[in-house]
Amino acid sequence: MSINKSDKLLTLTEAEALTGRKVATWRKAILDRKVAFVKIGRSVRIPREVIDKLINEGWREPVHPSPDRKG
Repeated sequence: MSINKSDKLLTLTEAEALTGRKVATWRKAILDRKVAFVKIGRSVRIPREVIDKLINEGWREPVHPSPDRKG
């Protein structure tokens, strides 16, 4: 994956606010190399495109239970 100049780079706090995943969870994902990230000096940023991709891949349409099914 390459980063375009137009891609917004988010701090881990911004990523947390956007997704509800804690900063610690983002740090662990970065440490385990499960998400793409950009390191600028000591600062770590996550491209907005990466977060959008995670959200889109996790999207599930609602399933309507059949009338025969109880519960």
